[in-house]
Amino acid sequence: MKNSIIESIKSLPPLSKTILDINRVYADESASIADLAKVIELDPMIVANLLKAANSPLYGFGKQIRNVSQTVSLFGMNMTRSIAIGNSVRKLLNVDMKPYGVTSDDFADVSSKQAKLILSWYKTIDKEKADKLYLAAFLQETGKILISSDIIQENEDVSFRSEIETTNNIAQVEKSYVDITTSEVTAAVFEHWGFDEEFIEMIKYSDNPSAAPDEIKEYAIALNIVKTIVPINKPFGDGSINFGLRKARDAGYDYEVLEDMLDDILDVMQPE
Repeated sequence: MKNSIIESIKSLPPLSKTILDINRVYADESASIADLAKVIELDPMIVANLLKAANSPLYGFGKQIRNVSQTVSLFGMNMTRSIAIGNSVRKLLNVDMKPYGVTSDDFADVSSKQAKLILSWYKTIDKEKADKLYLAAFLQETGKILISSDIIQENEDVSFRSEIETTNNIAQVEKSYVDITTSEVTAAVFEHWGFDEEFIEMIKYSDNPSAAPDEIKEYAIALNIVKTIVPINKPFGDGSINFGLRKARDAGYDYEVLEDMLDDILDVMQPE
């Protein structure tokens, strides 16, 4: 890993008290939806982001969501935690995604779509694994923020962006510029913040699932398939979808189930 990125990770500020409290409530088996809502209500930024997500077409709740308790009840504790952490992390890291050719809102949208896809897909396979994968999918692109910052500092943003726009292998482009991929940077970030080892490992190998330990491999493959279908440069593009479905088939999944999930999500995303 480049020294500049290592130093950036070491200098990251701690997660906010609200996020620590959310993690505490989530880990408490006796805690309720109401307990989580009380913690979230103390942070206006997290409240705003949750309400924005709840009222987006992506989740298709079909009615106006106006308060935290309703939002947490609809999302559930796992999804609420994931969305809160994801938005807080992006705020902490001061997102500038110009080298990737997208805005910070575009970047957040890609993360949400990857998470929504993996949740819908994996609920048909294993609900417990789906819950684990949701948070990982929501956060797995975090390392792009630090890579983007490094590219800007090195004044390589124009050439990097031109390669990102046309590539079908973003990780390969990243490797050629900063000698590391998003998954490895993301894993290092969440290791710095003290997340659990399984979560860190499944993200770490998501750009190279074949190298993953056996107990992590399924998670890494699933994350890789989702980021293939919803890459930052061509989310839900025809080529991205076909490539991702091919990976799913080669990995032994029932790719037709995944294809149906994609059709449902794309239908929801169509403007009326």
